[in-house]
Amino acid sequence: MRVMQVMAGAATGGAEAFFMRLVPALKRAGVDQEIIIRKHPDRAAELRANGLQPLELAFGGIFDCITGHRLTKAIARYQPEILLSWMNRATRFCPVGSHVFAARLGGYYKLENYRRCDHLIGNTQDICDYLIAEGWPANRTWYLPNFVDAAIAPQIPRTELNTPEDAPLLLALGRLHPNKAFDVLLEAIVKVPRAYLWLAGDGPLDHELKSQADKLGIADRVRFLGWRNDVAALFAACDMLVCPSRHEPLGNIIIEAWAQGRPLVSASSQGPSGLVKDGLNGLLVPIDNAEALADAINRVLVNPDLAETLVSAGRVSYQAEFTEAAVVSRYLEFFTSITR
Repeated sequence: MRVMQVMAGAATGGAEAFFMRLVPALKRAGVDQEIIIRKHPDRAAELRANGLQPLELAFGGIFDCITGHRLTKAIARYQPEILLSWMNRATRFCPVGSHVFAARLGGYYKLENYRRCDHLIGNTQDICDYLIAEGWPANRTWYLPNFVDAAIAPQIPRTELNTPEDAPLLLALGRLHPNKAFDVLLEAIVKVPRAYLWLAGDGPLDHELKSQADKLGIADRVRFLGWRNDVAALFAACDMLVCPSRHEPLGNIIIEAWAQGRPLVSASSQGPSGLVKDGLNGLLVPIDNAEALADAINRVLVNPDLAETLVSAGRVSYQAEFTEAAVVSRYLEFFTSITR
């Protein structure tokens, strides 16, 4: 089976990170792959280190004629049985042909961008339900979840980030964007007086969130870490993951918290509410409610038995559906089904 995967994503992001986990995992499972990516030296080097030879293309704007030409030539040379594109930009550049054309969606994207595809993948059941409600055939809609890296890393010493050893430590990860609602989390921190927050991510709200922390009087307890590639080490150092997102189609960080053995508090946005069973494998609170978020954080911090319950049930949820082996198996079944 020959599979060509095309990713034209951003420099950082959840879908891009999962692509970089899935491609080597499929190679380990014996899938013959040709990989096309948007120019990104570090990403290309990591793929080469995993025994793959990616083709890097520009994937530019409407006047980029070279990418489409080179992509068409690569398809003609490789003769894939399956062409799998990731998100809007890559799908726009991919041609139809004798191959089966599938696209993977990690959000509630406009269906008009995918009309040429034969099959669509949603990485949550809710995204699949959305596609079907928008008119996409159910028999050509596939739910294939993400998996995360479950490797446990040595923790980052708290002293490196000027954080007391005995302070409750909260971790939040994601792009500094309104959808992630880190402004709500900062408001909640005011009502968790001993807790420190490590906020890992970058984005357009960097200055605004730092200013908010100053105005709230909590700047001495918040560490803005920027984009990090050592997420497992951050998890190892923290006491809890908090996901305050207003909009979160999937929530890879939910799965990461389960895999890393950390209790979880999350706002009830689309992805988390589809994964979390409130009070069992995490605590859910209303979106945009700083008081409820603070109350849930405090509940976990003062109740070790509750924290242990959340961790244990989270591990069960992770093992049942979100390990590398489980997800790769589903992709292999998908590949077989669409090429029969």
